[in-house]
Amino acid sequence: MKIAAIEAIPYSIPYRHPLHFASGSVHEADHVLVRVHTDDGVVGTADTPPRPYTYGETQKSIVAVVQDVFAPQLVGVDVFDREKIQAVMARTIHNQTAKGAVDIAVWDVIGKTLGQPVTKLLGGYTDSLRVSHMLGFKPAKELLALALEFRETYGINTFKLKTGRRPLNLDIEAARVLREGLGEDAELYMDANRGWTANEAAEVLRRTADLGLQFLEEPDDAREVLGRRRLVTNSPIPIAADESAANLGEAAREILTGGANLLSVKTARSGFTEAAKIVGMAEGMGIDVYIGNQIDTQVGTVASVVFGAAFAHTAKRAAELSNYLDMTDDLLAQPLAITDGRIHVPEGPGAGTDVDDDKLAHYRTD
Repeated sequence: MKIAAIEAIPYSIPYRHPLHFASGSVHEADHVLVRVHTDDGVVGTADTPPRPYTYGETQKSIVAVVQDVFAPQLVGVDVFDREKIQAVMARTIHNQTAKGAVDIAVWDVIGKTLGQPVTKLLGGYTDSLRVSHMLGFKPAKELLALALEFRETYGINTFKLKTGRRPLNLDIEAARVLREGLGEDAELYMDANRGWTANEAAEVLRRTADLGLQFLEEPDDAREVLGRRRLVTNSPIPIAADESAANLGEAAREILTGGANLLSVKTARSGFTEAAKIVGMAEGMGIDVYIGNQIDTQVGTVASVVFGAAFAHTAKRAAELSNYLDMTDDLLAQPLAITDGRIHVPEGPGAGTDVDDDKLAHYRTD
């Protein structure tokens, strides 16, 4: 079965509330839907989120690289030749989320062709994941009210607090108010999106040491080499690499050189194939991982669920799977549901990424 065509369809869906964080903000999902068509008529689907402040990609650049570069090179390749597909895309540097979407769409085709859920083809460890919800920049009391609402409505008890603001007391106060309001049983961690220096991050860790935080993600720019490694060495909690570990090579570098001791895995930027390699590497080195969120739609989120539930190592921690709730609408044909703080893997062949064509027609912008 060979690839016959690859589509890249730009679309836009507004968010109910914008999400603000240290490296940028998101007001609407200006994403690209990628579809891989085979000569047997099977279609695989994936979503790709442009994040210019993280990966340098835009909606237009993703459409261009998929249609003008990847499609001509991949048409005629057997969909089961996954490593060949990876090698072809690797000839083009960067373009992480574009590559990830093509890979997920290929896996969707493979699952449908074999009549199997992709999560079982990847590993089939469990049928659901615990959910962590991401909290953006807001006053501390508003953040607590929002967290309590999500706990009451969806059963979520793990929260990621976006930090990296100045003065530092803004985020320190938010962390303290959340801990006091949610109680000791809630799991809390912070993500500074490179917003602080290493010294500022060390000060925040000192002043929040009594709050039982799980870890701190991307406290400073990883290019602050000596400061970052001093921070990792002295931190009482793990320091997670996210933006600084967007692919297998970067993840290996950050772990082996002391730039981090925890890894965020995002299928939006690594697809399933490279993400599986990152997880295997991390497990072999005794490094924990967690499933991160690229402010994903439901189409992107279901891919994270399918992948995260496939492996014991990714299923250990709560996964960031709920930010689609801030969108005014979505494309996924079978909407996701969060019950008792968990999302279940969709049943049926493929990756569960099929979309509602009427909605796609409404929101597409090409």
